[in-house]
Amino acid sequence: MSGSSFGRLFRITTWGESHGPGIGVVIDGCPAGLAVKAEDIQTFLDRRKPGQNKFTTKRSESDTVEILSGIFEGKTTGTPISLLIRNQDQRSRDYGNIASVFRPGHADYPFTEKYGFRDYRGGGRSSGRETIGRVAAGAIASLLLKELGITVTAYTKAIGPCSVAAEDYKYNEIEENPLRMPDNGTAEKAAAYISSLMEKNDSCGGIIECIADGLPAGLGEPVFDKIDALLGQALFSVGAVKGVEIGDGFEAAGSTGSRNNDPFHAADGRIEKLSNHSGGTLGGLSDGSRLIIRAAIKPTPSIAQIQKTVNENGENTEIAIHGRHDPVIVPRAVVVIESMTAVTLADLLLQNMASTMDHVKKVYQDL
Repeated sequence: MSGSSFGRLFRITTWGESHGPGIGVVIDGCPAGLAVKAEDIQTFLDRRKPGQNKFTTKRSESDTVEILSGIFEGKTTGTPISLLIRNQDQRSRDYGNIASVFRPGHADYPFTEKYGFRDYRGGGRSSGRETIGRVAAGAIASLLLKELGITVTAYTKAIGPCSVAAEDYKYNEIEENPLRMPDNGTAEKAAAYISSLMEKNDSCGGIIECIADGLPAGLGEPVFDKIDALLGQALFSVGAVKGVEIGDGFEAAGSTGSRNNDPFHAADGRIEKLSNHSGGTLGGLSDGSRLIIRAAIKPTPSIAQIQKTVNENGENTEIAIHGRHDPVIVPRAVVVIESMTAVTLADLLLQNMASTMDHVKKVYQDL
């Protein structure tokens, strides 16, 4: 199986299955000398781990990180960083009834067609638990960005029909409610909506918004490796993501040039935009303004309602999926989207160091 790696210079490779001994990630290309503590990584993992509240799976995992290599005396060494998170609360028996049945909304059928077999214990590599490695890598990428004055913040913009209007954002409230919405009032309405679905053994999706501040202009390339394209790949690689937009996104299709264009303005020796419909990118490059990207997350497909399906013998049947599953995956996916954004930006920043001779000379002129 290929395709478990992402990035060029800051490159991550995730490994492991949801019901195997553990999940992990190898990070190659992180510069030496970056201060990293296990607590920094654990803070990210704690935002993703299950069992946090009634809206998350009851699977009980500490998701404790073990640093196996690449960090010595609190700093990166420049060698590959290997991180391990052990699985401790697998209940593979919960999946016995689906061993030979394709679950609606899951990768079971195409996975079997491609490889000739599948790990039915929670989905194996196609399980959402694979994202643990991404989050651990995102914690380190975020530390790298922080050293450069760049911050990345993600939050739940909408769950089902409950959406937070931009003028109501209160970023300090993101961690004050279990749904990680930047408005406690909207979070209460969303919680009531989710509860009503739980009574029907149903689930829902939502929208995660991610912003990055402090980015320099010029990250990305103007053709195939546009910053938009790479961020899109990063976010679309998260299993539950079904749509990605930057800035006004699909709303731009119904706009006009006079409204959609962002006028430039010079102030105090700096060039700025008076608006940000583009979401921080122009022509595939960052433009120095706030990056704004959103990911549409589908409803959790594992529901206890009876659904029509087919077994491995091609026979029609029905299935009700039991076990421990999130009625909404959005709140736990917030840190996953934030992490993949941070990994992408860290990689682009390292690539950008060689974009001009002036940049190269800054590194080597004193040698």
